[in-house]
Amino acid sequence: MKINRRYFAWSAVAVGFLGGIPVLAGSADEDAVAKNVEAFRSAQVAADAKAFDALCAPELSYSHSDGRVEDKAAFIANATSGKSKFLSLAYNNPKIQVVGTVAIVRFHWVGESETVPDGKKNATNLHILMNWQKQGTDWKLLARSSTKL
Repeated sequence: MKINRRYFAWSAVAVGFLGGIPVLAGSADEDAVAKNVEAFRSAQVAADAKAFDALCAPELSYSHSDGRVEDKAAFIANATSGKSKFLSLAYNNPKIQVVGTVAIVRFHWVGESETVPDGKKNATNLHILMNWQKQGTDWKLLARSSTKL
């Protein structure tokens, strides 16, 4: 076989395309985490205690942008109290990185909520960091932190 510069150039192009395929298609774990992140967002909008219970680790540490930190029981109780409701909630530009049995998730939270008694609206613009842990075959939210933007 005769090897020349053209052979190397086409080989580099082929490797570049083939090497990019895994980046474009997420791993099974990344896909599972992405599914749970969306399920968590949906549970927030619906104030679904049962979904939160299934998605969160017993050891959950949930930190709000005002500095409050809640365990799993307090988070679920407060998130489903009915004192406020989401009018909209988007998790923009999510980035998921799986490292062994841990997943690091970052995204831009843009939401609007309304307090139920007085109808006061509140817009939120946050950067969120979530840590998910694979427990058995399921990915569970272990920790969450937010920063106001």
